[in-house]
Amino acid sequence: MSGLTHDSASPLEIKLHAVSQQLEISYDDGASFRLAAEYLRVYSPSAEVRGHGVGQEVLQVGKKNVAITALEPVGHYALKIVFSDGHDSGLYSWAYLYELGVKHDQYWQDYLNRLATAGAGRE
Repeated sequence: MSGLTHDSASPLEIKLHAVSQQLEISYDDGASFRLAAEYLRVYSPSAEVRGHGVGQEVLQVGKKNVAITALEPVGHYALKIVFSDGHDSGLYSWAYLYELGVKHDQYWQDYLNRLATAGAGRE
């Protein structure tokens, strides 16, 4: 990878794999990520999910079968993702999508741990 940081990396290509419900993003620094619809939905940057401050996050449950129904570019800096459960208020910046890719394993395990603690499930 070059000296670019995720804050300056820009996507070269974005593909939605409809069958697997994965968003594939290739960046200009050589990084490439495949992010599942469920993962993107539970880590939506919207206030509905993140709350309005630290500790106010809302655990998303029952999102295992959520699908991406539309992708809408927002200027040259973000992507609006529309999900099959009607959620569409999160704007995913290129930097945030990059972060979700780099930290996927850590974030996914954290999500599974939070579900288990809450006695909730992905179904």
